[in-house]
Amino acid sequence: MPNITISLDEELLKSGRRYAEKHQTSMNALIRKLLEQTVRSQSDDWLEECFRLMDRAGGNSEGRKWNREELYNV
Repeated sequence: MPNITISLDEELLKSGRRYAEKHQTSMNALIRKLLEQTVRSQSDDWLEECFRLMDRAGGNSEGRKWNREELYNV
């Protein structure tokens, strides 16, 4: 994979490193993901990513169903 060099101001770099650490990733992976999302945002891959994230979330309604009023009654 080819390498690139980018210039960032010091504060942006520090903030980026903190964000990457908080989300257990690297700056390289973070920049790659953001660039990929920006460049490929017109594809239908976002739908697959949504389903992947929903599956990973591990939520379980245990068969319960809600109506519109219950969803808005917070």
